[in-house]
Amino acid sequence: MDKIQHKTIFVNGINMHVAESGEGPAVLFLHGFPELWYTWRHQMLFLSSRGYRAIAPDLRGYGDTDAPPSAASYTAFHIVGDLVALLDALGLDQIFLVGHDWGAVMAWYLCLLRPDRVKALVNMSVVYSPRNPRRKPLESLRAAFGDDYYMCRFQVPGEAEEEFARVDTTRTNEEISDISQTRSTLFNHLRAMQSELKNEPLKSNLLGKNRGRGSRDAKKCTYYIPVSQLANFSSTSPDQPVNQPVARPVDQPVDRLKVQTVPGEAEEEFARVDTTRLMKKFLTSRKPGPLCVPKHVGFGGSPNSPIVLPSWLTEEDVNYYATKFNQKGFTGGLNYYRALDLNWELTAPWTGSQIKVPVKFIVGDEDLTYTTPGVKEFIHGGGFKRVVPFLQELVIMEGVAHFLNEEKPEEINAHIYDFIQRF
Repeated sequence: MDKIQHKTIFVNGINMHVAESGEGPAVLFLHGFPELWYTWRHQMLFLSSRGYRAIAPDLRGYGDTDAPPSAASYTAFHIVGDLVALLDALGLDQIFLVGHDWGAVMAWYLCLLRPDRVKALVNMSVVYSPRNPRRKPLESLRAAFGDDYYMCRFQVPGEAEEEFARVDTTRTNEEISDISQTRSTLFNHLRAMQSELKNEPLKSNLLGKNRGRGSRDAKKCTYYIPVSQLANFSSTSPDQPVNQPVARPVDQPVDRLKVQTVPGEAEEEFARVDTTRLMKKFLTSRKPGPLCVPKHVGFGGSPNSPIVLPSWLTEEDVNYYATKFNQKGFTGGLNYYRALDLNWELTAPWTGSQIKVPVKFIVGDEDLTYTTPGVKEFIHGGGFKRVVPFLQELVIMEGVAHFLNEEKPEEINAHIYDFIQRF
């Protein structure tokens, strides 16, 4: 890991953390949820040792990259804008592109919107889905899988956080496998409150002893805020100058602040959630899709023995993820799901468009994205090839689940290397 360097680059209005290794033709890696640049560590070291420049950012909302509070700041245009600005900052005209999960979704969008910047694409887990001109994504998902489908459950800010916070950390791996972790700190909720609160006053005046872990401190801090001091908060709204006091009178009672910042008393339960254990359950999940979680069942299950990590995942790996998500929270990652319909609205001009860069697609036959009804038929029945006409290779890895780049790093390394060598 010493061969991987880290830097922060200002792109598209945010500070982005970027990991980089090697010299030569550039390969840009895009992670998914709930992942970080770290998910590509094996591929970065492998390719950098073979004459490539491996680049893996923490995407917007993750890790050490800034996390704007509003879901409206996580559209495909924001993410692609981040990536294009990153390439410009690094002096790169074109790159090889590798994506997984939500990183795969954004890789498709980068190829759709700026194909001139991509030499070739290796994408994993998530196929390219053409825009349905008659129905929004969430409407389609609800019609196909119901309101309990996990993407639908993630839509209401605070609802998924509240439900997820009820998870008993002794649940079984199978029963908890469909959790997408949604913890968010009090600080993130406060920042999102009508975009009127500047970070530093909140951090110093509100968080206090609370480190984004729980509500006992959070609740106390909330009640300790005198209403008269709310007017001292500064604005970070795009249409209002930074450091300018909020223009409208701020006379709401503190209870109103509490309602907006502690949805469903979620913080009271966050203190009980062990992120390390939850990350283990997430990364080792092998439950097939579609992932539906009824509200009356929640994200829990029955108690069982401690989780045994597979050979490809270490305690050090899990702790790295857990530490970063403890610091950042999960709201940034959830905002990608919450921007699904907004992406649909904004991409109307691209209805019917194809992905016209050379593509290799890889998915595990135990991946929830592959076992979801309709996906296999789309991939193998010709639909995928019609919307991705330059699809050159399709790889179905037997016995492999969702986090295939972690589970089978040597095989994924070889798949990427063999493909990009052609160009």
